[in-house]
Amino acid sequence: MEKIIKIFERNNGYLRMKELREAGIQTRIVAKAVGEKIIEKVKPGLYKLVDYPWDEHSSFVDVCNSNKNAVISLLSAASYYELTTFNPSEIYVAVPKNTDKFILKYPPIRVYYFANSYYSTGIETIQTKSGTIKIYNKEKTIGDLFRYINKLGEDVAVESLKEYLKKRKERNISKLLEYADLCDVKKKMEPMIKAILS
Repeated sequence: MEKIIKIFERNNGYLRMKELREAGIQTRIVAKAVGEKIIEKVKPGLYKLVDYPWDEHSSFVDVCNSNKNAVISLLSAASYYELTTFNPSEIYVAVPKNTDKFILKYPPIRVYYFANSYYSTGIETIQTKSGTIKIYNKEKTIGDLFRYINKLGEDVAVESLKEYLKKRKERNISKLLEYADLCDVKKKMEPMIKAILS
C-alpha cells in the first residue's frame, strides 16, 4: 500500500485506472485500497487519495478532473468569489451543449449545458492546494446568474451584482457590461448597475 500512496502523492492525489495499470498496480490492489479507505472512487476509472492535504476546493477539483470540459459556474462560482452568502449544496457546473450526459456520484453536481457562445468565454484556470480548477470569472458569473434569473432567483443575481460593485478596487464596469452583453442580459443589468451606483 506504501507504493500506491506514493504514486498518488506524486500525482496531486488523483489517478486514473489507466495510469495505475501503467504504474504496475493491479486491479485487485486498487479494490483493496478502496476497501481499506486509502483511496476512493470519484467516478468509474478515477480515484483520489483519502489522506491528502485537500483544501476547501477539493470537490471543485474532483468535478474538473472528472470531465475536462467542466467549468465551475453560477451559484458555485458566485460562492467561490464571495459574491453571495448562499452556499449551494450541489456544485454548479457548465459543460458544452453537445457533451455526453455528465453524472457524478460524489460530489453532488448540477450540470448546465451551455451553447458554445455562452460556454467558451470568461473561463479562468486557478491553482488551488488540491489541484487545478476551471471557473468562470466574476463578470461572466454575474452575467450567467442574470441569464438564469428565472431558474435561480433574482435575489442571488442582485446580491452578487451588489457585492461586485461594492469592491471598488476590483470592479471593472466596462468588463461587466461586456459580459452582460455576451450573456444577452445587458438591458436587464444596466439599469440595475446605475441604480446601485447612484
